[in-house]
Amino acid sequence: MEKTKKSKAKPKTEAITSEKIVADFRDYVLTEGKQPASVYKFCKDHGFKEDEFYQYFGSFDALEKSIWKGYIDQTRSRMENDNDYLGFTAREKILTFYFSLAELLKSDRSFAVHQLKLWKNPSTVPVFLKGFKESFKDWINSVLNEGKTTGEVAKRPYLDQRYDRLFWMHLMFILQFWVHDESPGFEKTDAAIEKSVNLAFDLIGKGVLDSALDFGKFLYQNSKN
Repeated sequence: MEKTKKSKAKPKTEAITSEKIVADFRDYVLTEGKQPASVYKFCKDHGFKEDEFYQYFGSFDALEKSIWKGYIDQTRSRMENDNDYLGFTAREKILTFYFSLAELLKSDRSFAVHQLKLWKNPSTVPVFLKGFKESFKDWINSVLNEGKTTGEVAKRPYLDQRYDRLFWMHLMFILQFWVHDESPGFEKTDAAIEKSVNLAFDLIGKGVLDSALDFGKFLYQNSKN
């Protein structure tokens, strides 16, 4: 009686996940200093099919955008899951955000610095930062609106609609400062965050700027007499 031959089970291949694709991409960029030549070659070199890449990302640019948007989303998630955060003032929330983002970026500094150093024109937003910017603006506007409700942020016709632009430029300043910071533990970045946030709230809070605007309005009205 012939013995039935047992079929040999094929070894399971490693599941392709977005995390693996991102990790392989990050490693390639940091090793080669540029994006891979093509999605096809990248997939072939890393042992997965091209259609598996496209299940998660439409292009390398889309992949980079997802990495940077992830920095904001992870930072927000960590803060908003902290019960103490809910009771913070607008100033405290923004300080917490910057410190938390800087701490997160520290764990991926090589990649973040590489990307930011490729950004040569500060007047434009690079593709990889577009999702990052939209996610940041969504968060900062929610905090600023809370601040207007509590009176911490001054309501000024026309001007207060541009506060999110002020904080976007502020965030870009912080990121560029961090890129060039060589102090131990990036302690100078921490100091820059604290001092610049305090300055920002001096500008958007009720105080010197309101007095200056009020005085300017007074001079304008009286110049007509």
